Amino acid sequence: MLKSECKNLRHKQILRLECEAVFEDRYKERNMALRREILAWCDETLQVGLFKDYAPNGLQVEGKEEIAKVATSVTASKAAIDFAVEQGADLLLVHHGMFWKSEPVMITGWKKARIETLLQHQINMAGYHLPLDAHPQLGNNAQLAEKLDWVLEKQFGEQNLLNTGRLKTTQTLAQLSECIEAVFDRKPTVIGDLEREIKRIAWCSGGAQGFFQTAADEGVDAYLTGEISEAQYHLANETGVAFISAGHHATERYGVRALGDAVAEKFGIEVVHFDENNPA
Repeated sequence: MLKSECKNLRHKQILRLECEAVFEDRYKERNMALRREILAWCDETLQVGLFKDYAPNGLQVEGKEEIAKVATSVTASKAAIDFAVEQGADLLLVHHGMFWKSEPVMITGWKKARIETLLQHQINMAGYHLPLDAHPQLGNNAQLAEKLDWVLEKQFGEQNLLNTGRLKTTQTLAQLSECIEAVFDRKPTVIGDLEREIKRIAWCSGGAQGFFQTAADEGVDAYLTGEISEAQYHLANETGVAFISAGHHATERYGVRALGDAVAEKFGIEVVHFDENNPA
């Protein structure tokens, strides 16, 4: 590359950075942003185009164009929507939206009530599912490692949804269970020898009990996810790898909060977080 071309390229890079800085200042000065700006940033940050998902990622219900306040919730439940209304939010960011490939498409009953409330108050609702599980900083799995003070080794498996890591200090399974209970404020279901030492662990938030064998094949001492089915009891006993179910909702609290906080910081707008005592 010629020196003149290098100089022009460098000049363009500087201009781009200066423009980004101006845009960020503009957001923070006006304390609002446009819906399309926020969602475009979320789409790019979470790299939604890389995922094969069974739910739509991004905007699911359209409301007002200008966003001054964001609410977050694990699920777009009626309680979360009512919270967004009470808080005067313009956008509800969730992990579990309202549209899934396996569900009927009719908008009736509880789904009608949710959507009706959003439309009446012009509240946007956007959901980010698998992309929000896998993001290396904001994702549910990354946030789990941070909350539990684990050291991430790698992401692997189907769409990089599985993770392996290690505990900073070796613990017995009983001690690890107590730590998880303290963080999630709920007692996990634990299958395995409580006196076994746990050094390496694999995890995947939500309903990922079906990945247990894949995780066990990595040579870990334990696997944590949100749900348990009948088969995992036998696999844990027969492989010697401990199985920990800490709750679907509990293991997916933190990703959408991190995303909401990042949006608020990026665009200079307000964010509020909703949570409910969901034991599942």
